[in-house]
Amino acid sequence: MSSTECGGGGAKTSWPEVVGLSVEEAKKVILKDKPDADIVVLPVGSVVTADYRPNRVRIFVDIVAQTPHVG
Repeated sequence: MSSTECGGGGAKTSWPEVVGLSVEEAKKVILKDKPDADIVVLPVGSVVTADYRPNRVRIFVDIVAQTPHVG
């Protein structure tokens, strides 16, 4: 594990292995490593607060998976 993946207590702090997975698959991987994670899904480029919350994990997504339609 690289230094960018571990916090001061040795707990994992990033999950590069989930890049390319669906949001649901990524959540499963993250929750396996960090069961108390408060996972927040946001569009890429979203404005976010700078406050640090040790249980918050942000997943940024940028693709449209299905055709949007009225209805």
